[in-house]
Amino acid sequence: MKLRDKVALITGGARGIGQAIAMTFAKEGADIVVADVNLEIAQKTAQDIEVLGRKALALEMDVTDYVKVEDGVNKILDKFGKVDILVNNAGITKDNLIIRMSQAEWDAVINVNLKGTFNCIKAVSRPMVKQRSGKIISIASIIGLMGNFGQANYAASKAGIIALTKTVAKELASRNINANAVAPGFIQTEMTAKLSEDVKKKMLEAIPLSKLGTPGDVANVCLFLASEESSYITGQTITVDGGMVMA
Repeated sequence: MKLRDKVALITGGARGIGQAIAMTFAKEGADIVVADVNLEIAQKTAQDIEVLGRKALALEMDVTDYVKVEDGVNKILDKFGKVDILVNNAGITKDNLIIRMSQAEWDAVINVNLKGTFNCIKAVSRPMVKQRSGKIISIASIIGLMGNFGQANYAASKAGIIALTKTVAKELASRNINANAVAPGFIQTEMTAKLSEDVKKKMLEAIPLSKLGTPGDVANVCLFLASEESSYITGQTITVDGGMVMA
């Protein structure tokens, strides 16, 4: 098992990509903290993890509130004694043309996606520095690399995560802490399932591999970055996009 007896905190871990990461990590031997604004769904995911024979803790967490994030990390330390892996997956969208985008729409996305990622990294940094080890993985997006019509707030937040990741990687490298980002492209989720066939067709035309990715595709890359197999990789952004963005 690649993550035997590791403790992983996954924000937005109750469903979708976060849930896939949580289950993949658990199958590889990790104990999982499922942090989400929806405690009920987080508890269900935690139960599924326990069925696999791993320990799990469901936490109601608003990543925009540092005090609540820090309190959550303290609860993790009380239960498990350590935090080995942080996956910053919590995120939202509030799309609009920039000429029509409200201050509230801008602030909400930046607060959850970017400030939330900062809050979680800050909260786990101290225990990771103390134990002189850790893996920090933040879910960005190809939109943060290429921009997208009607998503100024989302693109800015995800580009910010990429820049934040590089800085954190430099600051924490001397303490044996790796920080990397994963940038998914179009992934099969509840959101993409609701799109019209015409929209899906246009999406597929933009993807060289001509198919959508799965939450499992993202989870597998996160597993690699969380394992010792990636010990010499830090400050990087790995795209999981079927070839849409080729730097």
